[in-house]
Amino acid sequence: MTPPTTLVLGATGFIGRWLTLDLLRRGEPVAAAVRGPARGGELRAWLADHGLAEDSGLTLVRADVTRPDLGLSPEDEARLGAVRDVYNLAALYRFGLTREEARRANVDGALHPLRWAAARPGLRRLVHLSGYRVGRGGTPMDATGTDRLYRELGAYEASKQEGDAAVRALAPELGVPLTVVNPGVVIGHSVTGEAGQYIGLALLVEQLWTGRLPALAGSRRTVVPVVAVDHLAAFLAAVPRHDDDPVSVHTVLDPATPPLPELIGRVAARLGVRAPRLVLPVRLVRRLPRALTGVEPESLSFLVEDRYDTASAERLARRAGIGHPPVGDLLERWAVRLVADGFGRAGGAAPVPAPTTAPATAPTDR
Repeated sequence: MTPPTTLVLGATGFIGRWLTLDLLRRGEPVAAAVRGPARGGELRAWLADHGLAEDSGLTLVRADVTRPDLGLSPEDEARLGAVRDVYNLAALYRFGLTREEARRANVDGALHPLRWAAARPGLRRLVHLSGYRVGRGGTPMDATGTDRLYRELGAYEASKQEGDAAVRALAPELGVPLTVVNPGVVIGHSVTGEAGQYIGLALLVEQLWTGRLPALAGSRRTVVPVVAVDHLAAFLAAVPRHDDDPVSVHTVLDPATPPLPELIGRVAARLGVRAPRLVLPVRLVRRLPRALTGVEPESLSFLVEDRYDTASAERLARRAGIGHPPVGDLLERWAVRLVADGFGRAGGAAPVPAPTTAPATAPTDR
């Protein structure tokens, strides 16, 4: 087998497996980092279910981003001698984490891959996955500022911001060519709607489907920008071929994403359920008991009216020949698939009836 030239950390995660599939389909020999044999078997089975042959050029290595040198055995370290592109998609995405848990996964787990990549003799690029609400400052904070960040945002988002800033500061010192990719909310496949991640916006759709969404938090102008998982995978795969600056930063999301009330309205129309008419200001929702609102407090910091600069990502996507799918169709397919999959629970749910007419409030798609 050809030695792998790409290492994907976080290969068994929602985005990582789609990236691994995309790279292997392009003929790129890939090493997928897994935590143990069981996860490796799950990844191989998922890839086979998506049409990939067993002899596709995949190498499995056991790695742990929370450990120095990734915790690699000498044998696996030797297997990675030809690696030139390193993708760090590993992160712990969950609300309610302790600060220690979050920092170990999302700060240590960002710096250890960077230091490991710096020792690669043939390194072309490290690609670090962050988030659209992360990294706009780009410089590490002092202890007081970091403490405030964790208090205000919660452990998940604060640790992602801390890790992002640390990577961007250290990469130039180590001479590591770096691309930071900041995706929007990653939802389903543009054709099948297949998801695999059931928190965040997906939880909102579940509450809508089960009649537990009496109101939305935010405003009529709140936008939670989305991106199709296959678009993001194709973008990530293209980065090392098109980025050559010492440090590049791209925000990858669909600017055509409608405001949140309109987005939920379109999904509700497709699912045949009633959309909430009431929109409550975030400051009010923060004061209400969680048992009443059903809202995870850490998610409220994402409910803003901000817009994001996607110009660099759009330029790279044009050079790579990729584009966003129509966002309305994407949202509908994803929502239907979430219901069919039972929002990640065994057994699924009754199928959603096919639409008879386009919803009157549907946004215009590109």
